[in-house]
Amino acid sequence: MRSLSIVFIAVLLAMTAALPHRRPRLRIPIQKRLTPARDGVVDLDAMRSHLAYSERKYLRGVTALEHRTGVLQPSSSSHTLTRRDGGADSLTDDGNQRWYGTISVGSPAVDYKVDFDTGSADLFLPASNCNSTCDGHTLYNPNASTSAVDLNRRFMLSYGDGSTVSGELYADTVTIAGFVAANQTIGAASQYSTDFQIANFAPDGLMGMAFESLSVFQANPVVQTLIAEGQISDPVFAFNLASSGSELLIGGVDASLYTGPFTYTPVTYQGFWQINVDSINANGQAISTNVSAIVDTGTTLILGDAEIVGQFYSAINATDVGGGYYTRNITIQGKPFAISAETFNLGSYNSSGDSCMGAIVATGSLGNMWILGDVFMRNVYTVFDVGGLQVGFADLA
Repeated sequence: MRSLSIVFIAVLLAMTAALPHRRPRLRIPIQKRLTPARDGVVDLDAMRSHLAYSERKYLRGVTALEHRTGVLQPSSSSHTLTRRDGGADSLTDDGNQRWYGTISVGSPAVDYKVDFDTGSADLFLPASNCNSTCDGHTLYNPNASTSAVDLNRRFMLSYGDGSTVSGELYADTVTIAGFVAANQTIGAASQYSTDFQIANFAPDGLMGMAFESLSVFQANPVVQTLIAEGQISDPVFAFNLASSGSELLIGGVDASLYTGPFTYTPVTYQGFWQINVDSINANGQAISTNVSAIVDTGTTLILGDAEIVGQFYSAINATDVGGGYYTRNITIQGKPFAISAETFNLGSYNSSGDSCMGAIVATGSLGNMWILGDVFMRNVYTVFDVGGLQVGFADLA
């Protein structure tokens, strides 16, 4: 049986129980956001739009890091980056493209659906003074919250296509999975870009879960605020992305959802959740070694260097159908950190059903950096260890 696996440089820890904790762990059910296929046929326009969004988000993060630290985001090559047009919360599956759940903001508290995104660091919501670009979303009204404080600063998130998310910064109370962040910086958006309008984005807003150095707002992300305010004893959060029962757990891990020990790998550069990948393999052949990668719940696909992705698909006799996407009617199974056939196969390329589209996608915008999105994370139980500056992966139960 042919197989595909991603093997990490990591220290295997003999860990068979959940991480120790002193405060209750709380769960957030989460859902997913967009379906890559309609009637089994891949929506190429939707997937290309998502690819462009992921590239723009990464490049915006790189710009924020450079502004905050004075250092360009390191990757595994010198290629020039180019712009291109314990508490648990259950997750909603928005069609295998975005994972979102519910948080509460303000006093009195109002519920909002947010995209939980480990590939960015800021929390923003559509504001009550937003123009028609926010129609259909639940709006945040800081004037109706007794705990809201105007920080007298504006923000703007710019995208490569010229669109923006912009508005005013506030500090307010945010409750997530029973934990309360009393002074969380929030972007109240008076304008949404096309990416976040209701036709393209089911949640109301976005909650970044990367590191503070990635923040365009120059503020702590929500989890780091919870840690700073003493709300979380165990500074970790974990994702289980599945067809059903998906969740974000804050303050620990759920031992019922994984089996065997975690494989931990250190964060190599704080900003994104960036790690080192030992090798990317196809059919037992190492296509690329010593790769820098970002673990990102906000990206559906696995994105990689165009040349390496081409070599990967050549190894399994695939055909390029344009735009960095490939087809191959092949079953991919098994091995540790293997990507299952179910998650790798995005659907049929056309109505004939004789060609399927793979979820490892070429991009020319990231240099040699790879992004391990949901396609990878749906095959593992993933813990993000803020305190230990590491990411852990375990086999699903």
